[in-house]
Amino acid sequence: MAQTAGVKPMAIAGRVALERERCIGMTDAERAWRKQWLQDQVLAANEPVYVKEYWLERTNIIRRIYRKPLDTVFQMLMPVLGQERAANYRYLTGKIGLGIVGVLSVHYYFKYHGNDWTKKGGWKVLKSKPMVLPGQPGFPFKSERSQDADYADRNFKNATI
Repeated sequence: MAQTAGVKPMAIAGRVALERERCIGMTDAERAWRKQWLQDQVLAANEPVYVKEYWLERTNIIRRIYRKPLDTVFQMLMPVLGQERAANYRYLTGKIGLGIVGVLSVHYYFKYHGNDWTKKGGWKVLKSKPMVLPGQPGFPFKSERSQDADYADRNFKNATI
């Protein structure tokens, strides 16, 4: 859903938001309005306010569950690191952890679920032949496959049955 919920956004700064407009001339009412508007932009000492109930209403229970371990660890580290640094480290730790899980998942899949003669599914990983130019060692390139039957065996000949 759009940030304005389908309502066209309205600039609250008015005509005097641009410096050029202010240089053209402002009325006393516009000056008073701009002064009040600038004062309203200053945050109080306690802002932004963290309201736990508001956060609980806005976040999914599943999200709260998987975030809980890192939140607990970095809540204990917050007095040592500071609030902003602890939040940054918590963000990076979560992303790095997800990256590691992703890499390990891909490794596991290709190690144990590859496409061979025993399974119907799985990704086929094909190696292209290396480029060997004249004058390089191994020219002309000869394939390790000795017979025509070796080309589509899907590791059948190495089976121990």
